[in-house]
Amino acid sequence: MELQQARAVLDTLAQGFHPVTGVLLDADSPYCDPTVIRALFTAARALEDRDGPPAALPKVPSSRRAAAPNQGKPWAPEDDAKLDAAFAAGADLKPLAQELGRSAFALEARLVKLGRLAPRSGMRFPSAGTAV
Repeated sequence: MELQQARAVLDTLAQGFHPVTGVLLDADSPYCDPTVIRALFTAARALEDRDGPPAALPKVPSSRRAAAPNQGKPWAPEDDAKLDAAFAAGADLKPLAQELGRSAFALEARLVKLGRLAPRSGMRFPSAGTAV
């Protein structure tokens, strides 16, 4: 394997994607651990310093899921209220995720931040006891 190919693989892993299939890695994958991500970026930069600029990243297949429309946007108080009410009622949250333009994981993460769920293993954000 050429150094440029190795760097491209490291960069792809560090960005959270499988280097061969382009599929987003699961949140509980060891490659999604912040320490591992830093190590991957450090190794890729070391190879870059040794061998010049990085190779182009492999193309991600178009079958990759599109981002939710409201991904990364702040939560409105009324969205929090809808989520809290649906969770309290035991409703299926998938339709609500679509309605709110969020992923199912985003709803789960928000429930953790609202103190309604305990964080599960692999979740990488502050627990419910910290500021929202």
